[in-house]
Amino acid sequence: MTAHTATVSWKRGDQPFTDRKYSRAHEISFDGGTVVPGSSSPDVVRVPLSRVDAVDPEEMLVASLSMCHMLFFLDFASRAGFTVDTYVDAAIGVMGKDDRGRVAMTKATLRPQIAWSGEKRPSPAEIAELHSKSHHECFIANSLRGEVIVDGY
Repeated sequence: MTAHTATVSWKRGDQPFTDRKYSRAHEISFDGGTVVPGSSSPDVVRVPLSRVDAVDPEEMLVASLSMCHMLFFLDFASRAGFTVDTYVDAAIGVMGKDDRGRVAMTKATLRPQIAWSGEKRPSPAEIAELHSKSHHECFIANSLRGEVIVDGY
């Protein structure tokens, strides 16, 4: 069992608060020292009360799922003797009402594009198996209630 931390910091400053017209901009700090600007999604809270140039929770969830799948995929590919040169995933998450009637991430689609090199190249069936194993082992996918699709496999 391991613990993972992130510190989310928001300050009101001199803006009013009870009128609900306060900035949702904040910072997210990670244990390695990285600080990322955060905000509510502009789809949820309109600009200027949110920041389009900051990450929102929905984007972070999709990125987390994509990263987790990729990291397992790279590990399994390496163990199988395949060489991956690039892995690019333009993942998409869809918000909607879940089976409880709550707004949730109901569907996420991973769309990895992978470039291979070396003498040993995986067959389509081997690539599908790498994705299947990666999805099964991904901690984030195992934590989500919504549907997760790996496009094309």
